[in-house]
Amino acid sequence: MTKEEYVKKLIDKKGIKLKAFAEDIEVPYTTLVTILKNNINRASVDNVIKIANGLGTTVEGLERMYKESLETNNLVKESSVEYLATSNVEMLQIPYFGDIAAGALATVNPVLESELSFVSIPSMFLGKMRGSEELISFRVNGESMNMIIPNGSTVVAKVLSCESVKDGDIVIFSHDGQYSMKRFRRDEQDRVLIFSPESTDKKFRDTIISYETQNDLKIYAKVIWYGVSI
Repeated sequence: MTKEEYVKKLIDKKGIKLKAFAEDIEVPYTTLVTILKNNINRASVDNVIKIANGLGTTVEGLERMYKESLETNNLVKESSVEYLATSNVEMLQIPYFGDIAAGALATVNPVLESELSFVSIPSMFLGKMRGSEELISFRVNGESMNMIIPNGSTVVAKVLSCESVKDGDIVIFSHDGQYSMKRFRRDEQDRVLIFSPESTDKKFRDTIISYETQNDLKIYAKVIWYGVSI
């Protein structure tokens, strides 16, 4: 998928026509059509910024999301080739903890060990993480990460500590007893932790937690894979 096709797909996911999107971002419709038919990298910086902002992100964020989509597609292709090349696919049984909110924070009921279920994931899908024993899975319920992970996806995450999280990781976290999934980064200057949505819906906002008030914050895991049924 080209970058232009990816941007067009994100616009389509917003549920509006290309002409309406052009009006919203104040870019002439013919200009937008030309950009998406040719090469977005050759478009004016101002127009690229307007397109990114209209999609609820920045130019840098749009570039990162496009690269992640390519990596995911490549992983699926490589896994498909490997699947065809073998008659004995190893399946991992990963503990499944139900829905995780990818929107407004939502309370998640605890899962008792006796009630725990599992999902089966081909080990080849998880790359270098296939040997990890600290994997968990959830079903995404919400639209705040839909530029990367569609609503209804099954995600696999690796359990880790807050100190191990890196800027740019997509994490599952809780604050004040509620759970969500967002993109993580630290702001050392303002001494805050920022959990950002990446959505075509502009109603979603950053969750910002100061260093001084993070006692109720817990980061459980970072997302390493997702899959969605079509």
